[in-house]
Amino acid sequence: MTEDEQTGVALVLIDVLDDLSSSHSQDELEGAHLAAPKILALRERAHEAGVPVIYANHRFDAQELTAFSKARDAGHVVTRMLVPTDKDHSVLKSGPSAFDATELESLLQKLEARTVVLAGFSADNDVLKTATDARARGYHVVVPSDCIAAGTNALTDLALGWIRSEANARVDASDAIDLRALRYERVG
Repeated sequence: MTEDEQTGVALVLIDVLDDLSSSHSQDELEGAHLAAPKILALRERAHEAGVPVIYANHRFDAQELTAFSKARDAGHVVTRMLVPTDKDHSVLKSGPSAFDATELESLLQKLEARTVVLAGFSADNDVLKTATDARARGYHVVVPSDCIAAGTNALTDLALGWIRSEANARVDASDAIDLRALRYERVG
């Protein structure tokens, strides 16, 4: 493991590679389109800060992702924007939480992460469940409020409230989150 990977923090992107146009509401598609540039900027800041990025998705191997990201539906714009880089990690989800039957926890341990920054879609389900599972496992949880989306704006706001209370998460706008500082923050 390189020194850059020993950060104490990891950025986990939940269900950002998805066909949003087929199984999600128009409001969630719009929310994803608003959140995607913020998620991309956060991912780039993570790369610059030496913070590992982990994609947690229900599907997509490299070949599927290449074909999917070339599709023309409105939801595919988000996928094309957020295609993982060669340095990013990925785990394949089987349920709502990125911890359920995945390699996420062992990867976080390998990366020596104590803090997880969570961003993504299905905020009222997948992000919420991942946040509460992270807290139950002893991780400090940070959620950028402008980097998540749910079926409606009201559900996104409700999810942020639940994440704040149920996962004891820090919730801030993405530009207020200093990833370099999180690398060295003492979590008690």
